[in-house]
Amino acid sequence: MDRPTRSATFGSLFVRQLEELLVWRRDVRRFRSDPIAPGEMDELLRLACLAPSVGNAQPWRFVRVRSVELRTKLARHVDLQNQLAAAAYEGEAQARYRQLKLHGLREAPEILAVFADEAPTAGHGLGRRTMPETLRYSTALAIHTFWLAARARGIGVGWVSILDPVGVAGLLDVPKAWAFVALLCVGRPEEEHSVPELERAGWQARLDWREFVTER
Repeated sequence: MDRPTRSATFGSLFVRQLEELLVWRRDVRRFRSDPIAPGEMDELLRLACLAPSVGNAQPWRFVRVRSVELRTKLARHVDLQNQLAAAAYEGEAQARYRQLKLHGLREAPEILAVFADEAPTAGHGLGRRTMPETLRYSTALAIHTFWLAARARGIGVGWVSILDPVGVAGLLDVPKAWAFVALLCVGRPEEEHSVPELERAGWQARLDWREFVTER
């Protein structure tokens, strides 16, 4: 029989530092060119896989984009989708949109595509019979775990979402059972900010958390 592990305890200093980590976790679009050490990326991916998952299915699948050709194709694809998205706005809103920097696919030292395996053997189907989308939710939790672990080490992450998921999956030639979840730029940020870039640019301020809570 396995012995129970000791209970982890976290003091008030850790609690305050965790809040600081959450505050300073930003969506980064402007990166320095410094490479991330291979061991450091391995450690971040290891920690990401500590995330919770439905049925312990561990459905996250990470693809490190090492090919310069693929990186260029991804950047061009996102640039095109960005132009199409800009056309949906008019007047001042369109002008402000076009001024935003929405990805660092050309500058970030690491590009990471994240997929959810929608037919994993691990977990044996537990917990997802009526909600198969929980596999993607679990993958999103792994991304957030990766993001916090990176930020704690001074490494920034930017989530690129203005793209065609099917097109990106095709470019990366992944198995058909893998559903695209995220394209991430990873590297050390040019600047550190506790306020989101979109808020600093006047696009959208953070709302009061109380607006998102309902009681029944």
